[in-house]
Amino acid sequence: MAELRFHWGSSLDSGQKKSTEKYRSELLDLDGAIEFAKDADALGVESLLMAQSYALPDPLPVIGALLRETQRVKFILAYRPGLLSPTLFTQIVNTVSWMSEGRIALNIVAGVSPAEQAYYGDFLAHDERYARADEFLEILHALWDGRGPLTYSGEHYRLVDARLDLGFKGGGRPEIYVSGASAVAQRTAVRHGDCWFRYADTPEEIGKAVEPVVAEGREVGLRMQVLARETREEALAELAEVMRGADDTQREWVRAFVAAGDSEAVKNSMRLAEEAGHGWLSPVLWSGAVAYRGGPALCLVGSYDEVAAYLMEYKAAGVGQFILSGWPARDEMRHFFTRVLPLVREHERAGMVAGAVLSTAGTR
Repeated sequence: MAELRFHWGSSLDSGQKKSTEKYRSELLDLDGAIEFAKDADALGVESLLMAQSYALPDPLPVIGALLRETQRVKFILAYRPGLLSPTLFTQIVNTVSWMSEGRIALNIVAGVSPAEQAYYGDFLAHDERYARADEFLEILHALWDGRGPLTYSGEHYRLVDARLDLGFKGGGRPEIYVSGASAVAQRTAVRHGDCWFRYADTPEEIGKAVEPVVAEGREVGLRMQVLARETREEALAELAEVMRGADDTQREWVRAFVAAGDSEAVKNSMRLAEEAGHGWLSPVLWSGAVAYRGGPALCLVGSYDEVAAYLMEYKAAGVGQFILSGWPARDEMRHFFTRVLPLVREHERAGMVAGAVLSTAGTR
């Protein structure tokens, strides 16, 4: 099997310190974001996820700034179809690909909250948003495949003789991740994506959920947090520190946001946390920060060895990629890529050797 791939959630400052902190949405610390991206570049992080939300700066201009300051790291642009026409969006992505030698990928998200979608003038229900995303991606693929001039007539989009002279740098297209836990999200990922991304669960439950996607030849990725230290005792002490001073106001805001939303992924993560008493789903998987940070906050906690071994359990369940985050964001990124990732690669090499030995033995 191919090596696991690891991405990181970009920090739009120098690296958030507490799991219970609310992002300072009234400011953009561009210098801090640049420092963070440079650190990721030096550590060999494959990609940084650039999230999209009313509570965050728009990711596109920020990506433009970060590209000029980095050399290798890619940027995964989270985008919600419906905000821009598919032709204009393809043109923007193609332009970014030329600015960056192709260091751009897409994370298509249909939206998690009708209330937030309404901020942008979008009033479609959950499944209709995915139907629109399906059309959106169909058009993007056609434009990248050079099937133009493109005339298209669907329920959500209508184009006449659409064409773009500037294609994606080097030909082809960006890698496409489709996010969501619902059946319709899975179908969209299988039809138009390279990888289906969802929030985490235990490896056993993830293994059941990913079967239909893997059977269709698509990759599966998980979005989650990680907190790893030399020993489990150190990791638990750090966990207590990052949770110290938890803000009940922030917890109540998250609860109300989830209740008003229609995202199966978000609601499922909150349900898992509540069923676990906002504690441990397994000896390594902790749910306590979900109440303050939402679905992505399901967290791997343990020693470097424990976390690496647990990641291999996800691989055995069919997972191929991860978008991780941590607290403090910058420090945890260093811990993971310098201490945990080498152990993951050791596990993978050992597995390849064992597999080769068994294969050879079977031919005798």
